[in-house]
Amino acid sequence: MRGVAVLGAALLCAGVWAQDTGEFDHLPSLTKVQYRNPGLVVDLAVGLWAQPLPMDFDGDGDYDMVAATNDVPSNGIYFFENVEGDVPDPVFKAGRRIGAAQHNITVSHPDGSPALVLTPGRAHQDFATRGIDGGDPIPFDLELPFERIRANQWKVADYNGDGRMDLVIGVGVWDDYGWDDAFTDEGEWTNGPLHGYVYVALGEPGPNDERSYAKPFQLMAGGEPVDTYGAPSPNLADFDGDGDLDLICGEFLDGLTYFENIGTRTNARYAKGRPLSRDGKEIRMDLQMLQVLSMDWDKDGHTDLIVGQEDGRIAFIRNTGEVKDRMPVFDLPRFFRQEAEALKVGVLPTPVSVDWDGDGDEDLISGDTAGYINFVENLDGGNPPKWAPPVYLKGGGETIRIQAGTNGGIQGPCEKKWGYTVVSVGDWNHDGLPDIVLNSIWGEVLWYENVGTRSQPKLSAAQTIPVDWPGDPIKPEWFWWTPKDNQLATQWRTSPFIGDLTGDGLTDLVMLDHEGYLALFERSRVNGELRLSPGKRVMLDQDGAPLRLNEKRAGPSGRRKFTMADWDGDGRIDILINGRNIDFMRNVGESDGTFRFHNEGPIARDKLAGHTTCPTVVDWDQNGVPDLLTSAEDGYFYYVKNPRAN
Repeated sequence: MRGVAVLGAALLCAGVWAQDTGEFDHLPSLTKVQYRNPGLVVDLAVGLWAQPLPMDFDGDGDYDMVAATNDVPSNGIYFFENVEGDVPDPVFKAGRRIGAAQHNITVSHPDGSPALVLTPGRAHQDFATRGIDGGDPIPFDLELPFERIRANQWKVADYNGDGRMDLVIGVGVWDDYGWDDAFTDEGEWTNGPLHGYVYVALGEPGPNDERSYAKPFQLMAGGEPVDTYGAPSPNLADFDGDGDLDLICGEFLDGLTYFENIGTRTNARYAKGRPLSRDGKEIRMDLQMLQVLSMDWDKDGHTDLIVGQEDGRIAFIRNTGEVKDRMPVFDLPRFFRQEAEALKVGVLPTPVSVDWDGDGDEDLISGDTAGYINFVENLDGGNPPKWAPPVYLKGGGETIRIQAGTNGGIQGPCEKKWGYTVVSVGDWNHDGLPDIVLNSIWGEVLWYENVGTRSQPKLSAAQTIPVDWPGDPIKPEWFWWTPKDNQLATQWRTSPFIGDLTGDGLTDLVMLDHEGYLALFERSRVNGELRLSPGKRVMLDQDGAPLRLNEKRAGPSGRRKFTMADWDGDGRIDILINGRNIDFMRNVGESDGTFRFHNEGPIARDKLAGHTTCPTVVDWDQNGVPDLLTSAEDGYFYYVKNPRAN
């Protein structure tokens, strides 16, 4: 593809990457945490951004789920076996890795032909035995006048009904969107939108009857180019049962668009796109970054949709066979299910280990990219524990979900459904109950007060956290919005840590300040009222300079996930922070209200870092020594014992 700059995952992250040179081989390995809950069934999922490839992978006559994820550390193509046969909602076996993955893997189910897996420029006829290794080159060179193409999705269909397979290619174009920090002072995005265009290259006989393709043309609808909000995932099929091929596309956000073929089977003509709807309401996925394909999953003669989303889950959207208002009627999405194996909370989870329900064992409270707060109950207090599936916490009676909307994410409106919640748990108001303090994509620090009991926690609606600013509230200079009423707003997607750092019995707050320095926001009592002072840069490096954990601005700012605990047992509080896996920043001295730290490097050998990791400490073996539990961008959790426990 000419004139293409591949954006890939690096566009969305500022993770820490390290070369696997063997320099960490002396360190212990992390262990992936399992549910340990026989009989439990959970949503089928892979790591970050599911690319569904449903097919009869094992040749037994029913459809299995195959899914790819290109994340770190669980990159791979996974096979979820269907052992229940031709039923609409089988419970699949847990996934088994069958090979490496890359972006833009698709599967097509052309009528009367086996499923065909494609990557850009290659057809993988031997996918069942070789995965995406090798493959046959497709004799076609797509040349487009764009500089920033991300989605590059190749499929096949008989577009014009001549019996030959044609190429159908969806491209996500970011040229107009640019990237990052383009809001006016009123919160209006000044760059353009994402684009999702669709091209068709008709199959034709080549020399010696070899396969060949004509020059591609752009699909039009309603007299204009088909254009979705990025990542179109085009699907040509007879969705409305009238004998010609309609078009359904996904997008980078959460919606689906239907383009009716108002022409014929051999001479397609598409009406203007309409959001796919049911009963007058648009069908939308829970998360964004959709990967959409079409097939008759339940074998009832109607072409359904299979949709992967950002958190690795995959949904079945059933075509009922009905048509209303010239649109096929689909059921609402329902997620496929699998036998539970490894514990997973969305993607980029931000765990805190705490006895949330007062039963004496350590549960998990965790944020995620979708903006929820998840509660994962420890069911037995074992070592390791038996886990319940995650449930979303409520605040003020409503499920807590922070979302960017059109202008809450520094990187623009393509982040509409992201929340990037990062949590800390502790007794913020000193009433004896654990509360939740939260940061998010907005950089707005919120407090959810526990107004329940120790055994039955209940959260109030969100409250802002006021700071005794001497003047106007301080904020990062790239925020278009202004904090109000002395509220605390700081770098986005970074941990708040609450605990008594000064030893006076009051719960303080430690987090990055508006310029990326790790600061102590100290608590005090004034006339019996708890007050919070502006951040002081008393966290220093080993040379005595203020500890700046991120000097970058706008989109690459923030993003540091950390916790504080006495990791080395010397009586001083240390920092555990995201890195290759988790770095140990040893407290090397305290004096005159300052804390000095030296980064000792990673705690374990494994490379987990994609976007980010997030640490918490656990004591499942109840020996009084903190061990490490960390998450990775794939949504899974990884554990290693503290070396001093030995």
